[in-house]
Amino acid sequence: MTEKPTLLIVDDEKPTRDGLRAALEERYDVYVAEDAKAAGELLERENFDVLLTDFRLPSEDGMKLIARAKSLARPPICILMTAYGSEELAVEAMKRGADDYIAKGRLQIDELEMRIARALRRQNLETENVSLRRQLDTRFGLENIVGKSPVMEEIFEIIQQVAPSRATVLLTGESGTGKELVARAIHQLSPRARQPLVIVHGAALVPTLLESELFGHEKGAFTGAYERRIGRFEQAQGGTLFLDEIGEIDAAIQVKLLRFLGERTFERVGSNKTLTTDVRLITATNKNLEEQVKAGTFREDLFFRLRVVEIHLPPLRERAGDIPLLAQRFLREFAQENGKAVNEFTADALERLMKYAWPGNVRELRAAIEHAVVLCRGEKIAARDLPPSVRGGSGEHSSEAPLFARNDLTVKEAEKQLIIRALKETNGNRTLAAGKVGMSRRTFHRKLHTYHLEGF
Repeated sequence: MTEKPTLLIVDDEKPTRDGLRAALEERYDVYVAEDAKAAGELLERENFDVLLTDFRLPSEDGMKLIARAKSLARPPICILMTAYGSEELAVEAMKRGADDYIAKGRLQIDELEMRIARALRRQNLETENVSLRRQLDTRFGLENIVGKSPVMEEIFEIIQQVAPSRATVLLTGESGTGKELVARAIHQLSPRARQPLVIVHGAALVPTLLESELFGHEKGAFTGAYERRIGRFEQAQGGTLFLDEIGEIDAAIQVKLLRFLGERTFERVGSNKTLTTDVRLITATNKNLEEQVKAGTFREDLFFRLRVVEIHLPPLRERAGDIPLLAQRFLREFAQENGKAVNEFTADALERLMKYAWPGNVRELRAAIEHAVVLCRGEKIAARDLPPSVRGGSGEHSSEAPLFARNDLTVKEAEKQLIIRALKETNGNRTLAAGKVGMSRRTFHRKLHTYHLEGF
């Protein structure tokens, strides 16, 4: 049997509350409240599909209640009722987040039911459209992570395996390797994809503010806490919380995280009320947590709780074969963004990209390609268009011999030259050559066939 939509009716007049409940309870799971305070408590405890509230309420008017409801992680459809109907009030109600407005003097139950049903259909349609867009992703949530190297193919497989589970995931690797993209992919491929993905950067806030950011606080909990704040864990209800730079958090927050992972409970700062939430936690760090555990700055029990599944993202210099693919991807993106007809690199530019060590990893490569597109004066990215550090080969990790013979190669032709060079350097050993260019043996053999190099 299909579950009924939940409806919260807020009106300080008991006959109105009871009359609406009697008229609507056949189609809806109806709750009632006599004022904004009682309604607010219900909104915190339950997820409602529809809020139907009077404008005139004791202590707080209906529009303020609607504003509070719309700030929830899962906001309900909000309909304002009033006996003091006016066009100005209707416009103000819509500005404050109301989905509809009804004058009580002309209220007909049939019309009310029609409006609620219409709003629910519209909401369901929007949800379905979001779901369809996700289903159309060409790589099922992995479309923003570029790579064909063996290590990246293995990471893609792990992501697809871990995503449907409830397991806590720890992402490790240098800054700029794409940890946030992996977190987004795990969320998007999970059963939680329709629910929020909330992202928090642990190093961006001082410990006291981070605790409030994560767990929320009560009014008056500390200086400047002028009203209650809903924390990120509550905002992520039913979804995923991605906590980046987990190695930066202090001992007090580590204790709270450990308790959450064990019991799924927490308290807001300044409150003794225990709250429960269903949130999947994904964390990331560019530090060595095992060394921090040994140094006593990170709790060992929390470390093991976080590292149920660990995914290590390699630095770009360890998957150099992916650089042409990434560069081409960023080139298309920034050429379109800047309205430039630039669609390829000169061989010299590709050589500089391949030789550079990329200490900032994929993030640095992306910035370098944007720089090059903006400064490009022709139809191809030339070496002169690249940032000076890349042009100069700072941090080079290959020999000084030229990679490419000509200066007008496409990415595919450059890839062929790269394979030929690898075969020469390994005396024709295909296994070693495949590893040298960052390809699996199967992919390498396919490329040999594509470029007619089988007899090399």
